[in-house]
Amino acid sequence: MGFLTASEIAKKWNISERSVRNYCQQGRVKGAELKGKTWIIPGDAEKPERIKSKAN
Repeated sequence: MGFLTASEIAKKWNISERSVRNYCQQGRVKGAELKGKTWIIPGDAEKPERIKSKAN
């Protein structure tokens, strides 16, 4: 199992790199680790479901 960066995962999941980093920081990506300033993410990690915001 290889590891990918947040930007590589963003392209794979078709979302922004910032969203990937947010998911990692929130603990929603299984196996993601912060090494220095770089998130390393297992290549087979699943994309987390979006959390629906509450309507006002």
